[in-house]
Amino acid sequence: VQLQASGGGLVQAGGSLRLSCAASGRTFSRDAMGWFRQAPGKEREFVAVISRSGESTYYADFVKGRSTISRDNARSTVYLQMNSLKPEDTAVYYCAADAGNLLPFREYEYDYWGQGTQVTVSS
Repeated sequence: VQLQASGGGLVQAGGSLRLSCAASGRTFSRDAMGWFRQAPGKEREFVAVISRSGESTYYADFVKGRSTISRDNARSTVYLQMNSLKPEDTAVYYCAADAGNLLPFREYEYDYWGQGTQVTVSS
């Protein structure tokens, strides 16, 4: 299984980015897909998750109302649209896949991980 995250970059506070994660090597629609992030010197933390069908989503409080997770099962791709970005959103963002749970939000629940994409928000 390969998960390829992209779309990160440098953006000013208040700006927007859309992250993408393309999956290959397994049936994409069988997996819940999540986004996590890790800031320098901090542990990796949950950001958002979307169910296999895309009907259900769940967000961490710090992105709720500012971000939207979505998926295109035909393209085997999950997205994270991030708006109103803050400097504290600066981190490496990782996508992950989980075959066993509806809306997993713990790291250990995920089976596969992408390599991460850097998001830097300047003040």
